[in-house]
Order: sequence, then structure tokens, then C-alpha cells
Amino acid sequence: MAETSIVQEEIEQFGKLAGDWWDPKGASAMLHRLNPVRLAYIRDWIDQHWSLDEHSRRPLDGKSALDVGCGAGLLAEPLARLGAKVTAIDPAPELIGAAREHAAGQGLQIDYRVAAVEDLQGAFDLITSMEVIEHTSDPQQFLIDLAKRLAPNGLLMMSTPNATGWSKLITITLAEGFGAIPKGTHDFDKFIAPERMKQLMANAGLKCLDVEGLAFSPTRGLHLSEDLRLNYLVAATHS
Repeated sequence: MAETSIVQEEIEQFGKLAGDWWDPKGASAMLHRLNPVRLAYIRDWIDQHWSLDEHSRRPLDGKSALDVGCGAGLLAEPLARLGAKVTAIDPAPELIGAAREHAAGQGLQIDYRVAAVEDLQGAFDLITSMEVIEHTSDPQQFLIDLAKRLAPNGLLMMSTPNATGWSKLITITLAEGFGAIPKGTHDFDKFIAPERMKQLMANAGLKCLDVEGLAFSPTRGLHLSEDLRLNYLVAATHS
């Protein structure tokens, strides 16, 4: 197994986006559109997994969260607002710098680190890693490393593009081709189908609890769906 699943070229590519990461109309505009949909799914599973009050404003009070591949903090900040003690890591120093600056402006205490998951110690109740695994060199090792950091009865939440022609068309041919996503962001050969994801998780000692599609339509935009062809979210815990 590789010592790290980080790909240096990926770090450099994403680091270049730090300057306008928080601009909803900038190069990371698609992430801004994705974020509310992801958050709805994460919140639903937080409530289900720990039998919490779905109306609570701070359901993660007393819990630790780790956001892996956090970018400049689009997901880490709402997790902190939900009450979690958040550690957020990314190997791109430019992104961590932007994340720290933005969090300070929001009055949020988030432990941002330039790091990879294999660099960490300790365990976390909630681990999130959105649109990250398809950028690693070794997805199996990446999941093993995530599992090592997941606390007993912890919850792992991930998202990734599906390995389908539809996903390639929308994500690469159209989104990258027309500039909605920076060109070169994705490599279709690294896309992972849900069944393969479940097997990789099982190999890492994880149990897949749920798979939910992230679909797009002209009328609804990005939304949760039973249609897994484009992109999907996964909830998992220790097996």
C-alpha cells in the first residue's frame, strides 16, 4: 500500500482555486450549489444515527467532526454551526489559509490543518469527505485511513461521482467543457461505482448504511434522488 493516497498534482490544481473559493459565482460555484444538498443529507443521517431531535439547532453539540479534503471550509463552517468541535484538513496550504481567514471573519473556531488523514491521531464521531476519494491515488488505502480515525459508533459521510457515461458527460464533457468546473478537475478513470464503493468500504471494516443519488434537472437543479447515475452520497459506520 502507498504511504499516502495524496496526488501532488491534485493539490496544486485545487490550491490555485483558493482566491475565490468563497465566491458563489467563482470557479467553485458548483460546490456552492452542491453544499446545501449535501448538508440536508448529512443532517438527516446525523439525526437518524444518533436518534437526535431533528429540530435541534445544534445536534452535534459534544461531538467531534473531521472534514477531510475541506478546501476552504464550505462544509466545515456549517458543521461548526451545528455544534461540532471541528478539525478540517486539506493538503493544499493555500486552501487552509483561505479557510482560516474566512472562519475568523465568521467568528468560528475550527482547527484547520495542512495535513492528510494518515497524519492524524485520535478518533472523531463524524467524518465527512466530499468529492475527495476520486482525487486519491489509492481509494482503498484512503478508506482504511478514514476508518482508523472513525470513533466507535461514528458516522462517515462521503460523496463522489458515479462511474457512468452520464456522469462523464455531465461532469467532464459539459461542466468542465463549458467552464462550470475548472478543466482538468476530474479523471473519469478514477470515478467509483456504488457497488465498488461498498466493497472498498467492507475491505476497510466499514458498513455502508445508505446510498443516495445526487441528481440534476433543469427544473430542480441539484437534488437528492434515487437516480445514482451522476453522483451519490454514502453513509457508513464500522461493521
